Amino acid sequence: MPATSTTLERDAVTPESDKRRQILDGARQVFMGAGFDGASMGEIARTAGVSKGTLYVYFDSKEALFEALTLEEKRGLAEALFLLDADDPDVAAVLTRLGTTYLIEMVRPEHVAVIRMVIGACEKFPRFGQAFFEAGPAMGVTRLTAYLDAQVAAGRLNAADTNLAAKHFLHLCQAGLLTRLLFHAGDPVTREEIDYRIREAVRVFFAGYGPGR
Repeated sequence: MPATSTTLERDAVTPESDKRRQILDGARQVFMGAGFDGASMGEIARTAGVSKGTLYVYFDSKEALFEALTLEEKRGLAEALFLLDADDPDVAAVLTRLGTTYLIEMVRPEHVAVIRMVIGACEKFPRFGQAFFEAGPAMGVTRLTAYLDAQVAAGRLNAADTNLAAKHFLHLCQAGLLTRLLFHAGDPVTREEIDYRIREAVRVFFAGYGPGR
């Protein structure tokens, strides 16, 4: 059977194509404003500046588009933040840099809005939450665990459950801050607050996992 024009067009689609990026940017605007249930493929196509036919070439359903968008948001964050040099002997400095960039990204209004958006869709589509978790938090913990494993092997940290230690550190960094932002509670986050939280997170982490503990 000869290939249809739609099949050929699908085959030409690449993950990082400009058109795909255009669609995802438009979808982000619509989903952020209307949520999953309130968004429509027609509105997404209009906002992205493409036809509905083109939209469906790249994403065959609103669910597929939403999942692609949320995965990209979280995976991009994890890949950007958790680039750790296992050979860097200054563990405190590494964790300070990681914690600072992690918290700066976590408190961005756009990032908080994405989390709210995913939470809102999870009741109807639990797989969205699972995929979001695996692409972001789980990936970040895995990468930090690998770094901590190397530091334990080098004698720079006490032998411990490094996977749990990685989770401890990340939770020490935000320590209720994300919950505050999700509920629009409290004052805006300042750089001074971020720096203080990270200093304390590193201090407490080393109190529990530092060498000789």
